[in-house]
Amino acid sequence: MTTADAHRTIETVWKIEAPRLIAGLARVLRDVGQAEDLAQEALVIALERWPIDGVPDNPGAWLMTTARRRAIDQLRHNKMRDDKQAAIDYELQPDAMTHAPDHADALDDDIGDDLLRLIFTACHPVLTRDMQVALTLRMLGGLTTPEIARAFLVPEPTVAQRIVRAKRTLAEKQVPFEVPRGEALAPRLAAVLEVVYLIFNEGYTATTGEDWARPALCEEAMRLGRVLAGLAPREPEVHGLIALMEIQASRLHARTAADGAPILLLDQDRARWDRLLIRRGLASLERAEQLGGANGNYALQAAIAACHVRALHAQDTDWARIASLYARLAAVAPSPIVELNRAVAVSMAEGPEAGLQLVDALQKERALAGYHLLPSVRGDLLFKLGRRDEARAEFERAASLTGNTRESELLRQRADACVDQ
Repeated sequence: MTTADAHRTIETVWKIEAPRLIAGLARVLRDVGQAEDLAQEALVIALERWPIDGVPDNPGAWLMTTARRRAIDQLRHNKMRDDKQAAIDYELQPDAMTHAPDHADALDDDIGDDLLRLIFTACHPVLTRDMQVALTLRMLGGLTTPEIARAFLVPEPTVAQRIVRAKRTLAEKQVPFEVPRGEALAPRLAAVLEVVYLIFNEGYTATTGEDWARPALCEEAMRLGRVLAGLAPREPEVHGLIALMEIQASRLHARTAADGAPILLLDQDRARWDRLLIRRGLASLERAEQLGGANGNYALQAAIAACHVRALHAQDTDWARIASLYARLAAVAPSPIVELNRAVAVSMAEGPEAGLQLVDALQKERALAGYHLLPSVRGDLLFKLGRRDEARAEFERAASLTGNTRESELLRQRADACVDQ
């Protein structure tokens, strides 16, 4: 295996294993920043060793073992330091002597769901919502600072500062590594739902890389959503989020060709959609509505997704209802991205000219300045109106803005099609 091959393998393994690695370390160290540092140290060692020794049979276990050894060394070092301090305390004030517990064995305990604990720790009320989401996406979603910045449509330094402040605040406040219960659960649930939602989105359409989707992230987000439903069974937005994720995930296998190339929604083979996930998603949506959450953020998005899966053929899609649902969503969770999606629905229901007017009104939105889907949607509408030269320029601009290789290729193909026809 070449060094380049080893590094690609390490990158793939890291994206899959890093969240569990950090969560397992954070449980014992009680410091998410320290846990992330130790996980990164294990990654550096892998980058040095694997190109020489070869990739181990179980890369995730190798990383965990390496990080665990570093953690044990650190715990023992801290215990020695604490013992020295305790001896001094004993000399000065015997009653003040305390005995530090030995945590090394705890790294191998059966500890339940570390990932869920990590999410709730990172979503503690001592952090602002922006800090909560950025930190959790970094540690559980495996997103880099630039990827998070693109997801939030904010500058990279802003995201970096949020992550640093979040880790420092958690350490300073000595936030416990636990899942809250009872009355303490509700105040943190909204932030946790948002994080799970964003992790799913990154899995559904990867911000960067050579794969259009990262199904493992979608599966992890859905699993966490189901755990949350057990914790808060009467919270409608939990069920709304599960509905949204399961309905969207039902299309995953149909979204790419055999060579990994993206297949857009209207071109997908609907026979490949997962009917079990669709049934489960629709049942969760019904549950959310029964609990009074029909106008919740996630329930509305799930209702939009349901319109697509209920249509046997693309031409059967109820675009007027989708446009109406987006209007309701814009009232609940106003966002230029929601308005962009509404413009697409309006174009399908009323024609490309109607959609283009809405899209053009969004061009001055600063939050969408570097958002590749704005020129992508505009290019599609211009193409349908026969304005091929303008459409080509928009598709090329969109291709230059996305960090995903597959998506960039698709957009460049669409740009070329403007010339061919």
